[in-house]
Amino acid sequence: MDLPTVWFVLIAVLFAGYFFLEGFDYGVGVLMPFVGRTDNERRAVVATIGPVWDANEVWLITAGGAMFAAFPRWYAAVFSGFYLPLALVLAALIARSVGLEFRSKEADPRWRRAWDAMIWAGSLVPPLIWGVAMANMLRGVPLDAHGDVVGGVVPLLSPYTLVGGLATVALLTLHGALYLCLKLPPELVGRAERLAYLVGGAATALYFAFVVYSYFATPVVARIGLDPGSIPVLAISSIVAVRFLLGRRLYGWAFAMNGAAIVLSVVLVFAILYPHVLVSTLRPSWSMTVAAAASNPYSLRVMSLLAVAALPVVLAYQAWSYAVFRRRVSLRDPFHY
Repeated sequence: MDLPTVWFVLIAVLFAGYFFLEGFDYGVGVLMPFVGRTDNERRAVVATIGPVWDANEVWLITAGGAMFAAFPRWYAAVFSGFYLPLALVLAALIARSVGLEFRSKEADPRWRRAWDAMIWAGSLVPPLIWGVAMANMLRGVPLDAHGDVVGGVVPLLSPYTLVGGLATVALLTLHGALYLCLKLPPELVGRAERLAYLVGGAATALYFAFVVYSYFATPVVARIGLDPGSIPVLAISSIVAVRFLLGRRLYGWAFAMNGAAIVLSVVLVFAILYPHVLVSTLRPSWSMTVAAAASNPYSLRVMSLLAVAALPVVLAYQAWSYAVFRRRVSLRDPFHY
């Protein structure tokens, strides 16, 4: 396996880690007003992600940095062609981050309700846009001969890409509901479980619809044939299994199964794309390949050495932090959120 392919795989791993970890953060933010009926209950909901949400966002920063360094042409095309959607993601992430930090600074209910609204919106918008973006990656984008995405935002929106966005929102919201089942005090677990049942049905239906829709709205058949392979089958099976595991209150296994569906979905998008990073809907010959988008071999070698040295340390630290904050929160805890 050559270095450009290694870095393409690594970027896929980084995005899979981001959606798995930050995914439940988004889901918790979306569900906060429905699980927490009082201010203390909403503080408990926020406290479930309080010690980890900022570290989870680092996966996105790392993935973006890896794209910039390893595939500058890919980075330039994506961040210019998707400029407005990505700017909205950035604004939503800023609003959400500030809300998480500032909601506890004043006891005024109006102050806290305002920041709670920012947390909710900042948790809803990014999954929707990421889902639309991933659907566009599968369908292809209007990429011209110079490697630029042309036409603005309008060509990126379609019924197919919106179904992808809604499926992503539902899947990550379910992820958050299952995480809350693991972390909330017993008094609130029942609400999170009921929401997981409700959102789980929508996630299963939307995910299945998106997979079927992909056969008609994208050149997936031309790339992989009629047989979808094991990855989408395993992903759908994992989502379906969540409902049965919830019925037995096996929250940890349910969370793991839903997380597997998220990771498999990201892997599937990158696997279908390869050997391209962007597929042109204007002319197939204008599609951008992994090899053409990659940096020079020397840069990739230096980056690989740095990744080998730094990645184990980062993973070990994050695993340690989750181990430290693994217990359930309590309504009697002195929350600072």
